Amino acid sequence: MTRLTKYEKETVILTNEEDDFWNVFTYNKGLQRRFMSFAEKYPENCRFKSQNNEGGMTFEIDKGRMSVRLTAPYSEERRKASSEYAKKYGVNHSTGKEVTN
Repeated sequence: MTRLTKYEKETVILTNEEDDFWNVFTYNKGLQRRFMSFAEKYPENCRFKSQNNEGGMTFEIDKGRMSVRLTAPYSEERRKASSEYAKKYGVNHSTGKEVTN
């Protein structure tokens, strides 16, 4: 068995207009943890379906529990204002947490 490359480790979200759920297949460990935690907490809304030999997992989640969010890019003005705020109040770029002295 060969290891998959990062390019091959996909996340696929499938549904159709008739079903009331999304099928999500992912290799992403962070998403897997989030879905597994959600499935344990809300088993009526999210179910772990299967796992393949390479580490990919499939979940089924009610359509009302997951959404696709599109975010517009920051304008140059907003990016600059955010940068100045972070510098002024000591927000650490790598963690996003406020730095206290």
